Amino acid sequence: MPVEPATSIRSHFTALADDLLAGDDPARLRRRNLLLDDIEQYPELDDLRDRIEAANVRIYDRIREQIRRGDGRDALSTWLEIDWRPDAKVDARDGYDHLDAILAGIVEFDEPAPTSVVPTPEMVFYQPTPARHIIDLLRQTALTSSDVLVDLGAGLGHVAIVTAICTGARTIGVELEPAYVACARRAAERLRLHSASFVESDARMARLDEGTVFFLYTPFSGVILRSVLEALHAQAMNRPIRICTYGPCTTAVAAERWLTAETPPQPGRVALFHSATSHR
Repeated sequence: MPVEPATSIRSHFTALADDLLAGDDPARLRRRNLLLDDIEQYPELDDLRDRIEAANVRIYDRIREQIRRGDGRDALSTWLEIDWRPDAKVDARDGYDHLDAILAGIVEFDEPAPTSVVPTPEMVFYQPTPARHIIDLLRQTALTSSDVLVDLGAGLGHVAIVTAICTGARTIGVELEPAYVACARRAAERLRLHSASFVESDARMARLDEGTVFFLYTPFSGVILRSVLEALHAQAMNRPIRICTYGPCTTAVAAERWLTAETPPQPGRVALFHSATSHR
């Protein structure tokens, strides 16, 4: 007699899961996360989903312990498949991928409380920086313990937290929305990231004098962006700084005559600029 469709579906996904649960390695973790997406539409496979998620949680727990011990770069470089070479290829497609699923599992960002800031037309809708572009930022900047990365429009803190995990630099996330700042602080505290801090502030009013590298994932445009660029220019008059951008704001930053691009900006990739005396 013919096999029932539901039985066939269960057999197919169970066989895939059994293979992927046979060991823990980056390739299997990536494929397990992709499999979770595939079975999302089948409520009858909740038990299988629970098995896969439990296996992933065991990996994420181990990585978190490594981060708390100060071994974060080595831990993430394995599971996020990081190649630290500055010329490593970067996927320039829009959107998120399996690296973001892994990062979310490791860092455990809370669901933020209801937001209270009423956005103006020049404030860009918040989206976290995709993990592969955070990795690209770290490749390009090669941050050291003498650096302070300031993320202007930090949201839930992805960039500041990953940077604190993977480098010796201090990080400061500047974010206007109090609910996001609270979430970012909790995530950093759970991982014992004492080098990551978060400030509730309008970027135009924030203290910038500690920063050596500034990151903008197009958090605002127009007059707000112009005001922030003027404040950064004032900083560059006194000391060398670098600015990293991602998204549409790159065009505006590239037009600043006091900045020079490290390499010609490429669509879909983090761009890095230095002030006149900051190239290294």
